[in-house]
Amino acid sequence: MFVRRKLTSHLPDLKAYSLALCRNEDEANDLVQEAVKKALSAKRIPKSKDELKPWLFRIIRNTYIDVKRREANAAEYFDDVSRLYSGSPVEHPKVLEEILVRQALENLTARDREILYLIDVLGFKYAEAAIVLGVAEGTIMSRVSRARSALLGKIETTNVKSFKVKVKRNGNQ
Repeated sequence: MFVRRKLTSHLPDLKAYSLALCRNEDEANDLVQEAVKKALSAKRIPKSKDELKPWLFRIIRNTYIDVKRREANAAEYFDDVSRLYSGSPVEHPKVLEEILVRQALENLTARDREILYLIDVLGFKYAEAAIVLGVAEGTIMSRVSRARSALLGKIETTNVKSFKVKVKRNGNQ
C-alpha cells in the first residue's frame, strides 16, 4: 500500500525523467509503465520516502538502458541478416566468420539456439532469461556455457577455411 501511494505521487517526475531520456512521449509512457511494473513486483522495496525516489529513478534508468541495448542488438542482428540475404555485395571484412557463426547457430539444438538468442543477440540478462524460460538463473548460466561450447565446436569442425587472395603488383591475380 505504501509503495503504490508513494509511487503514484512520483509518477509526474518519473514521466518527466523518462521523457528526457526517450525524447518520445509514447516511448516514455511505455518506459514508466515497465518501471512501475518492476517496482511493484520487486522483492525488496525501500521503506523510507527518501530511499524510494532514487530507487524508482534508478529503475527508470536501468530499464531505459536495457531497452536501448535490446534495440541495438536486434537492429544489428537484423541488419546483418538482411545484408547476408540481400544478394548485394558485402563490404564487411568478416563475412566468412559471420556466415560460419550463422550456419553453426542453425545446426545447434533448439534449446541451445534459444538461450544464445536471448542472451547474446537480444541482450537479456541471465535473470530475465530465467524468467522467460521458467528456470533458475544458475540453469541459465550453465545452458549458456554449454550452448557457447557447442557453437564453438560446430564452428571449429567446419570444412570451410579462410583463404587469402594474392595480388601481383601489376594488378593481375
